Amino acid sequence: MRFEATVHGIVQGVFFRYNTRLRAEGLGVVGTVENRPDGTVRIVAEGPRERLDEFLAWLRVGPEAAVVDRVDVTWSEASGGYGAFRILR
Repeated sequence: MRFEATVHGIVQGVFFRYNTRLRAEGLGVVGTVENRPDGTVRIVAEGPRERLDEFLAWLRVGPEAAVVDRVDVTWSEASGGYGAFRILR
């Protein structure tokens, strides 16, 4: 499965991307995380549904310094285009 999520709140400048990558790697999830110009963080993740559900639950809380207001998510079939989990910008 695959999801694309946008995380809103205090999520930039709080090691959100770094911790997101660590969590994804620990779960065996592949994809990307990046800061967006509007102050949100965008995540594309692919993997088994159970692992993605666990990952999404973590994104709704984030790392200790973050304040997550909401997470917008859309689900689809995996593209298979990712070999690892990477931080983009």
